Formats: sequence, structure tokens, C-alpha cells
Amino acid sequence: MGGDLADVRLWARELEAVHERFVHRFNRSEPRESALAYMRGLIAPLQRKNGWTLAEEAGHAGPDRLHRMLNRIGWDADEVLDDIRRYVIDNLGDRDAVLIVDDTGFLKKGTRLAGVQRQYSGTAGRTENCQIGVFLAYAAPLGRTLIDRRLYLPTSWTDDRERCRRAGIGDEVAFETKVAMAKAMVRRAIAEKIPFGWVTADAAYGFSKGWRFELEQADVFHVMATTRHDTVVTRRALDHPVHALFPGLPRQKWKRRSCGEGAHGRRIYDWARVEVRPWHRKDRRHWVLARRSVSRPEEISYYIAYCPAGTTLDGLIRIAGSRWAVEECFQTAKQECGLDDYQVRRYPGWHRHMTLAMAAHACLTVLRARQLDTDKAETDPPSSSTSASPKSDA
Repeated sequence: MGGDLADVRLWARELEAVHERFVHRFNRSEPRESALAYMRGLIAPLQRKNGWTLAEEAGHAGPDRLHRMLNRIGWDADEVLDDIRRYVIDNLGDRDAVLIVDDTGFLKKGTRLAGVQRQYSGTAGRTENCQIGVFLAYAAPLGRTLIDRRLYLPTSWTDDRERCRRAGIGDEVAFETKVAMAKAMVRRAIAEKIPFGWVTADAAYGFSKGWRFELEQADVFHVMATTRHDTVVTRRALDHPVHALFPGLPRQKWKRRSCGEGAHGRRIYDWARVEVRPWHRKDRRHWVLARRSVSRPEEISYYIAYCPAGTTLDGLIRIAGSRWAVEECFQTAKQECGLDDYQVRRYPGWHRHMTLAMAAHACLTVLRARQLDTDKAETDPPSSSTSASPKSDA
């Protein structure tokens, strides 16, 4: 019990430290205090995290104060997100980190919530009435968390400006594809000089030749999943479907490797790569990777990579496998930080809730990273440099 109390105090102190990063973004004390109370409620062990339960956790008579903070009082969620991103980088930043783009669905009822409609949700695995958020995750050796977010607005919304206005969507907000949102978030990370080494995404984003070309022009290394019918220019300067590059490959070119831990243990596949593109910088290479199921060899996924010349197959597999880190972020942020527990209808309110939930998730991620570092320090044997030598005893 004492340990649990110590943990609660530790979480509370770190949450206050995160809050201090952006407290100057609020002009009044009420929204400042409400933002901290909201984040405390999001990480509290509550069965449901709605307006009433969060208000009760904060000691409020009702949810009005929290609702005002999310929906009516003026503050810029993007500016707060800038501060949260800086907190993440200050604690987890690493030049070998991977930026991961993905979207997740939020099942919702009704028709008045910004961006809601019947659309495919990867979370549900089917078409449902839902909102779709596009997110950018930061996966570093010390931990992984979400650092950007945008609500996807289908054309059924952006073509109806009056409906948009009722949901707080300004006339300047035009339709954007999910790929366009992904591009904007990665551009923002580059402009803010976020330290990272790679970008990865699933085939819904990676199939975009235009985005891959943009990343290459910026010399941003990437391993992007794509569809089997995507085409590449081969070493012989011929346009070729990626799936046609591998059938004649010698058996020894396929390597059985793990691409990381999954929910059911290590994710082991057979992997191979073929170099493509006859023209490139001497210190850069272009590859197509194939990932083949061990138990069902007919199931093959494909990736297109742009990387330093010395990058090994194992190195590319590591980046391809890192994409699942964003799924882990979604799962933990929903389970532990109320990412999908919100009761806001308007466009600004959605971004405000997501921003504060992401702040709470970043806080827990940093605390876990510190704990892992402490555990490692306690279990690692002392180095020879710290042990006394006979000469030093003399």
C-alpha cells in the first residue's frame, strides 16, 4: 500500500511538471487549474472517464468547469502541444528515434460530432459510425508516445460549411486526405528540429509515391509499407511491380528474423530485399523489402526503403517492425489515459482533449523510462573503471 501511495505521489509531481510546461498558455486561473485536474482524472484508475467521473475525481460539484475548459474558454491546443512535444524530446529525444504515422478510430453515436460518419475503422475492423484521428508517434530507445494529432474530416463534412460551423470547424479548414495530414505532421517535426532518424507508416500512407519522393528530397530515411501492386524503377531502369521482384529470388536470400515483440510473442517472418533504382547518391540506397509469413508463405507484405548505403537487412527490419509501436501507444493511451473517453462534439474540443490525453500519456511514458533506467543501473555490475585497483589502494 505504501508503494502505491508513493507511485501516486510520483505521478502527481510529474504531471505537475508537465503542466508547468504549458501553464502560461492560459490567461486565467480557472482553465489552468481545470487542465491539471482533467489530466489527473485521465490517469486515475476510473472505470469510465467521462465529464461526471472526472469532475468527481477533481472534487467539483459537476462537469461544468471541465466542459468550459474544453469547449468555451479560449486557449490554443496546438501551442500547448508544442510544449508537450518539447517535454517529450527533453526526456526521450534520440537521433535514432522513429516517427510513425497511423490513424485510429473512435466509435461514436449520432451525427453532430465533428467529423463523425459511417467509415472504415481499423480499430473496429469494419465500417462503423466513428471519428478518425491521424496521429504521429515518437518511438525512441527510452520509450514511445504520441506527439501530434489531427481529426480527419470527410467530404460529407467539408462540403457542408454550415454543418462545419455548428461543430466549430472554421471556413478555412478544407478537406485534407489522411496522407496530406501525415505529410503536414512530419513536416512540422522537421521544421521544429525534432531529433529522429527514420519515418515509417503502413501501406495506407506508404503507398504514396509523392510522399516518399518528398521525404527522399529532404534526405529523410524511411521504410514505408506499400501494396503489392505498387511499382518501382529497377536497377535496369524498368518500371516493375514490387510483388514481381521476389518469386525468382534464391532461397538463401530469405532470412528468418524477428521484427519485435507482439501481443503473442516475437513476430517472426522470412525477409528478403532487392535493391532498386539505378540512379542515386553514392552514400544512399533504395530497397524493396518482402516480409513473408512463416506458416502461410503465400501471405507477403512489401516495404520501400530509402536509407544510408551501409544499412543492413536487419537494420531495415528493425525500422519496419517499429511501426507496431504506434499501436502500443494507442492501446495504452486509451486504456490508461482516456484517449477515447471524451464527450466533446466540437472540433476544437476534440483537439483539446487529445492534447491533454497525450500529455498524460507522455508523462507516464517518461516515468516508465526513468524507472527502467533505475532498474538497469541497479542490476548492471559496476564497471571496471569504478572498481578500486591495487595501484589506487597504495
